[in-house]
Order: sequence, then structure tokens, then C-alpha cells
Amino acid sequence: MATTAASSLQMATARPCISSSRRAFGSSTAMLNGNFKVASWTKLSSACHISSVQSFQRCFTSSSMKLDKFVTKAMAGASENKPVSGLPINLKGKRAFIAGVADDNGYGWAIAKSLAAAGAEILVGTWVPALNIFESSLRRGKFDESRILPDGSLMEITKVYPLDAVFDNPEDVPEEIKTNKRYAGSSNWTVQEAAECVKNDFGSIDVLVHSLANGPEVVKPLLETSRKGYLAAISASSYSYVSLLKHFLPIINPGGSSISLTYIASERIIPGYGGGMSSAKAALESDTRVLAFEAGRKKGIRVNTISAGPLRSRAAKAIGFIDMMIDYSSANAPLEKELSAEEVGNTAAFLASPLASAITGGVIYVDNGLNAMGVGVDSPIFENLNIPKAQH
Repeated sequence: MATTAASSLQMATARPCISSSRRAFGSSTAMLNGNFKVASWTKLSSACHISSVQSFQRCFTSSSMKLDKFVTKAMAGASENKPVSGLPINLKGKRAFIAGVADDNGYGWAIAKSLAAAGAEILVGTWVPALNIFESSLRRGKFDESRILPDGSLMEITKVYPLDAVFDNPEDVPEEIKTNKRYAGSSNWTVQEAAECVKNDFGSIDVLVHSLANGPEVVKPLLETSRKGYLAAISASSYSYVSLLKHFLPIINPGGSSISLTYIASERIIPGYGGGMSSAKAALESDTRVLAFEAGRKKGIRVNTISAGPLRSRAAKAIGFIDMMIDYSSANAPLEKELSAEEVGNTAAFLASPLASAITGGVIYVDNGLNAMGVGVDSPIFENLNIPKAQH
């Protein structure tokens, strides 16, 4: 069954889903490309607790390899032998399941990468029809550059599971999906089955991430949205999170964390973000609060959602106005810069860590402060006002 990319501004896959129970692939050698800047190492040493930056820097500047950039700055610690000062994010010994990773440029991938950089073991899911392409890309090294972690190693994905989070159990799957050739060769991909497979393979997890959404009529104004399209958006983009947490809660270790992704359209008017997607995000945020109470009382699990700003992901580009939204954000947010996926990933790593042990039921804005604005300061109406500009 064909699907349409749903969220124009932050959606990791074209539809909620996770892929097959197959091993993903790693490499022991990091391939580093691009330009290396000393300033990056200074920043990296502070963020990632690299104690010997100069020797590490000389190692690379003296070779033919150059480092383009470190996409993720969350780090578990300096080394096994040297204790680090400050408050490092340390997720060593933790295991995370990220639902909704189908490529290397969405928020789901960035979150997986930050969690891996902090030491967590990574299990991911990719929509069943996208599974073969995703695994093939991993196998052929197409994602190797974006898998580079702050220590120079590559992010390892321990296992990829099939999942289509629109369906809770096999009884929910219609015949047209069962016989769809895009699902051929994959099994155990409903939410219930995926949770059971993870339990059988690993016993438990510590972090659950929901990074998926879909609104088949997202390009339609709300007044033109059909009941079917509206309910599909709610099912795929908000109830899918309820279902994931419901089925994974028994295997999340006490004190664990669950994180989803939302968008400011849940509470503000964003023309072009239609098809019921704004309602779905509003429902997701409301559910986050209720789930925080229920999961917190049952097992001490923290539940939060990140309200992320616009990102040039593949799914967002399919909507058609993502570049305009990024330009608008850069012109009007308190921080005049383009949001990076790593900033959302690092926030997720913080929320998954003990540093956020008292934070639950929250909507965490990671959008350069755009959510705080009441007007668009780039409007000609304000051209005579002395509005501060960034100093470049």
C-alpha cells in the first residue's frame, strides 16, 4: 500500500514502521573526509571530554585523512582509565530502540547517533518497504560518513527490526497489506511482534524513541481533509506512540526513558501543515503528559517529547515548503542559525540520561527559540524598528 510522506517539518520515515529482524552492519575503520579545523577540536574537547586533543589532532593532521565535521557531540567519557570531570552523558550499558530510522539524515538517525556516542547499544526500526534499501545502504557503506562518532569510530546498529506501527498485532493487518509485495520476505513487524522479538533477543531496553509519523493528506488544508485521511494521521503519528509504549513498557528497565518528536503546529497555525497532522501532534503532546503519569507510576519511566524545528530531511522535502520554513526560522528565531539534527539528537541523549532524572511529561523545544516569538520580525511592518541582528 503506497504511502505519502507525512510531516513536512520533522518526520524520520514516510510512515510509522520498522524493518526486519536482520543484523545491521558496522565497520572497524572510520573514513574521515572534508576540512579539519582546530577550533572544532577545542569545542569537541569540551563537549566530549577528549583529554588529549593536541595529540589526537596531530594524529589526523599528519595523515592524508581529513575530518569534515563531528555531527554528534554527546560522549560517554574520555577513556576507561581516566575519569572525566563535569557532567558527561554516560549511557554505557544501556540499550535503545529507535522506531523510525530509514535513512541517515532525519531526526531518528541523529538521535540514534547521539545515544551511540554516549555509549548506548542501538536497535533501530525501518518501515518494511524501506528495509532493503536501508540495509543495502548500510552494507555498501553509503552511510559511513554520517556514522562517524566523536571518537572517530562508526556508529554500530546491533539489529534492525521490521515494524509498521500502524498495526498493533497480526489480527489488525488487512489482507491487502499481507499480500503486498513490498512486505514480502518480512515477518513479525507489528508493534506487538516487534516488542516480543526484542524481548527474545535482548531481554530488555532502557530507552524507547518514537520518530515516525505519516499524514497521507498532509498537503491538504484541514477543511479539505477527509475523515479517512484525518484518522490515518492520528493513527500513524500519535496513537502509534501509545501502542509502542504499551507493548514495550514491560521490557523497559525501571528508570528508563521514552522520547517522541512533535512540532509547533500542535499549538500554532502553520499553513501547509495539513491533513490532520497538526491535530496529531497536539494529541501526541497530550498523550505524552498522560503517559508520563501512567508509565512513571508503573515503572518509573520518564516520558517526554521534543518539539523540533524544521529540518531538510528527505520526508520534509517531499512536502515542498521546507526551505521556506527553514528560512523563516532563521530570520525570526532568537538564534539566527539553521537548526541541525545533532542538536535534537543531543537533547534526546540528555533526556535519556540520569541528568534528566526529574524531567518527565514535558515538551522540550529545540528550535532556536522560535516557539517563543509572537510575531515575524522579518515583516516589513517592523523595518523601522531597531531589531537586533546576529553579529557575524
